[in-house]
Amino acid sequence: MADTGTSMESSVETRSPMIHHQDEPGGDPLNRPRTESAELQRPDARPLSFTADPSNPTLSGVLHYPPSATTSQPEPALKPAHSPMQATKSIILSSWLNVLLVCIPVSWALHFAKQDDTIVFVFSFLAILPLAKLLAFATEELSKMVGQTLAGLLNATAGNAVELIVSIIALTQGQLHTVQSSLVGSILNNLLLVLGSCFFAGGMRFSEQGLGQSSSQLNASLLTLCVFAVVLPGAYHRAMADILNTQNLDASLSSSDPKEGTQILQISHPIAIILFLVYGYYVSFLFLHKDMYDREATLAVRIKKAQKEDLSHVPELAPTLVDDVENDAASPAKPNQPKERKMGLYMSIGLLVFITPLVAVTAKFLVESIDGLTASGAISKEFVHVILLPILGNAAELIMTVIVSAKDDLILALNAAVGSSIQTALFVIPSLVTLAWIIGKPLTLLFDPLESGVLIIAVLTVNYTLQDGKSNSLEGIILICLYLIIAVVFWFYPGSDPSVALEVGVACYGRSAA
Repeated sequence: MADTGTSMESSVETRSPMIHHQDEPGGDPLNRPRTESAELQRPDARPLSFTADPSNPTLSGVLHYPPSATTSQPEPALKPAHSPMQATKSIILSSWLNVLLVCIPVSWALHFAKQDDTIVFVFSFLAILPLAKLLAFATEELSKMVGQTLAGLLNATAGNAVELIVSIIALTQGQLHTVQSSLVGSILNNLLLVLGSCFFAGGMRFSEQGLGQSSSQLNASLLTLCVFAVVLPGAYHRAMADILNTQNLDASLSSSDPKEGTQILQISHPIAIILFLVYGYYVSFLFLHKDMYDREATLAVRIKKAQKEDLSHVPELAPTLVDDVENDAASPAKPNQPKERKMGLYMSIGLLVFITPLVAVTAKFLVESIDGLTASGAISKEFVHVILLPILGNAAELIMTVIVSAKDDLILALNAAVGSSIQTALFVIPSLVTLAWIIGKPLTLLFDPLESGVLIIAVLTVNYTLQDGKSNSLEGIILICLYLIIAVVFWFYPGSDPSVALEVGVACYGRSAA
């Protein structure tokens, strides 16, 4: 018994690990020498120890990594910011989209000259593209000066900045359907086009990438809540029509049930407040449990390093190795590299302050030209609202996330794409409903039936994609093709404005506000 207890623990040399297998006659160890990897050749490499485990049906032991001397790593240091001249050069050379900045004065001149709305729309559209990229660039520089959790929140906010500005302008002009359709289109764009492009770009370079299981499941749950909050007012709208047993929904709401318009408004306001509360707790959760997200990001890197080790001769070693790497994920093997800043704090804030009014004015001209653009019938309003405007707002985010995923940092790209969709549904939409409530505009959560349907399809597809915690290029193609199918449908779809069905509710709302 003493000999057996003594043989239950042994050490594994770094160059020649002694792994005991149950299927070996006599229990003799299998000693397979392997080439020492670059990771183990480092001076600070940690020796591996092997502890036998008779309860393990496959292995007679488990590999362990002892605590590293670099367990508590400081945050990456910030390199000194460039001089104002160097920062200005970095701004100019930050993207090739900056060549389109010449479209800003052109679009303004065309607007004030009362030129054709189609030309004004085209130049305004092209002018906002570089402005959106500069907003993202300034926010990215700010994110280097804060923690990783706040940086992800800032990147998601920058991705929604253009949509928020366009929606506020459309709301003040009474174009309620433009507000609703563009926000639904923004969610679809982020979930399908942006996320699908990330999966495809990363999958073309790496056969498979990890997403982070815990954060993916949390994002899927939040997306499900978001889509239900958007769909339920529409379900109530149709249920009331069935109760009234009418053929024409709009006529039933205008004549048979004059109270329903007000009821849908009254339903939308508390739902918006509830979504606000969920978003507030979601943000606090990111800060209180940021170690979960940091641990998953570090774990992905450590697993990739472990996969490079020549441990393929050990059967089913991966589960035990992952457990040990997960426990040791907080101790990266290499010191963190300093973050390089291209702009200082004041320069970044100044760029945001300078760019935001330009975006607002150009977006105002863009919104005002939509009616003239679609008047000829060559292009539908729904296609402009659901497809073109979201592409405009998310163009910079699309480029950034694709580049990041191609560098094998898919977790950051996922947080930007899915996080932006969650922020749109939990913060931007409730904010606009509340703002409309304050200024007396009857903006509700009653969305177009087709928009609600495709939103459900998109969320279900993305949830199925995220549930295994992995991604590949085929999943990216699936998401992109689904977005293209939706775009084709909306090219021909004339759309239906839910505000038409709430005419009585609008009148009642106006009298109550007065």
